[in-house]
Amino acid sequence: MKKQLLASASLLLAISAPAFADDMAQYQEESRKVVKEFAAQLGGEMQKEMKENGPVAAIKVCRNVAPAIASEVSRKNGWNVGRKSLKTRNAALGMPDAWEQKVLADFEKRMEKENPAGMEFAEIVAEPQGKFFRYMKAIPVQDLCLKCHGSDDTLAPNVKDALKTEYPHDKATGYTLGQIRGGFTIKRPL
Repeated sequence: MKKQLLASASLLLAISAPAFADDMAQYQEESRKVVKEFAAQLGGEMQKEMKENGPVAAIKVCRNVAPAIASEVSRKNGWNVGRKSLKTRNAALGMPDAWEQKVLADFEKRMEKENPAGMEFAEIVAEPQGKFFRYMKAIPVQDLCLKCHGSDDTLAPNVKDALKTEYPHDKATGYTLGQIRGGFTIKRPL
């Protein structure tokens, strides 16, 4: 009897493994598309504001427009979509949870051998609230980012003043080109 149960369990695992892999691949591909849409919208707004009104005005895009885009994309998909960082600019919008902290720390380690532009991680996790597909894609620091996230000696005085006013507890400066600023994150209930 015991052998039959083990054989049945093994057969069930063998049959469900390819389906699970297909689901993971599908979830990951869907997440990539959502992140691409989010990043394109946010990047477009940021570049437009930066070009028309400069970095001080662009700070407001991150403060107001980015959360609105994340909220819109979240509602549209029924997922929790956002951006998180180990060096938080606005703690009121949320600190990274334990899973996000672990992935972001792993991204930092992977930078030694891997281009951050392609870094991502996905898995299915069981939490007290249920089962979730979790996905994160690294956000590498680009030239444009350094206008507001660069080192203290490279930030313009008016940008420093605006950051102190808008984000009195800001920890999101001191970056250099190519570092990981944070990650786009998705939490999808299953």
